[in-house]
Amino acid sequence: MIPLRDTIPSQRTAWVVRLVVLLNAALFLVELRQGAALESFLYRFGVVPAYWSLAGPGDLLQWPRLAVTLLTSQFLHGGLLHLGSNMLYLWIFGDNVEDRLGHGRFLLLYLGSGAAAALVQLAAQPGSSVPMIGASGAIAGVLGSYFLMFPFARITTLVPLWFVWETIELPAFAFLGFWFLLQWLQGLTSIGQMADVGGVAWWAHVGGFLAGGVLLAVLRPRRRYARF
Repeated sequence: MIPLRDTIPSQRTAWVVRLVVLLNAALFLVELRQGAALESFLYRFGVVPAYWSLAGPGDLLQWPRLAVTLLTSQFLHGGLLHLGSNMLYLWIFGDNVEDRLGHGRFLLLYLGSGAAAALVQLAAQPGSSVPMIGASGAIAGVLGSYFLMFPFARITTLVPLWFVWETIELPAFAFLGFWFLLQWLQGLTSIGQMADVGGVAWWAHVGGFLAGGVLLAVLRPRRRYARF
């Protein structure tokens, strides 16, 4: 299923969403310019679980560098399709969440969800030496927040039916609930698989989605009531 748009109008411009999209696109161009140095570039700025497993508790120089990759990895992608699909989801679902939270709170939710997603995947495959990159964990946090804030919004969706693609409208809770269930099931099937084969970080999606719900509860502006 491919989301095309939703039915919730935004009241203000989603500047953070736009900035994140531009930054991701710009850094993808930086990746393309790396040439033969691309692999070392990704190992430097991606999250490599094996590095975390090998770092000792007293390694004061290693831990700050590893912590920074929880953020830098969110702005790197493994290809144009990877980048495009992530930015599509962010563009459709992010503006409404930013509209309700405000720019600063949305940025905290986005980056916090991405970091939490990487940590969950790291815990699931601690021995992997494959760099984890991509914005999908952070965007999963946005989806988790959208799921709670706009469960009955209508999502115009492109769905394959037999040999043709049809456009249908689905409630957000159905679209995002199915998306989350798929990530969960795929994560379960990945248990026990070789850690160094790459592929999709399913548990990062699960962790990011759940983190988005938790961070929403923390960051959501509180309503003010008059006292009598």
